[in-house]
Amino acid sequence: MALADKTLVCRDCGQEFIFTADEQEFYQSHGLQNEPRRCPECRATKRRDRGGGYGSGYNQPRQTFTVTCAECGVETTVPFEPREGRPVYCRECYAKHKNSG
Repeated sequence: MALADKTLVCRDCGQEFIFTADEQEFYQSHGLQNEPRRCPECRATKRRDRGGGYGSGYNQPRQTFTVTCAECGVETTVPFEPREGRPVYCRECYAKHKNSG
């Protein structure tokens, strides 16, 4: 069955936009069952407002925390907030612990 371009109406801005046959094919190939409800411009705005991409954290600088390695004492940064009472290791010491257990 050949797909044909469809005209849809954006739920955010109310403007018509074309849901192309190629886009429909992409949706089908990825198992997406619902047609887009926003035009490309509103989708881009929504992505940007929510952090820039699929999932959180895209296009935003990663928050890091400066810590002292519990094993060798070197100062390093980690991408999570350390909890009291839990050791935090530098990359090298972490790799040693990971490979030994």
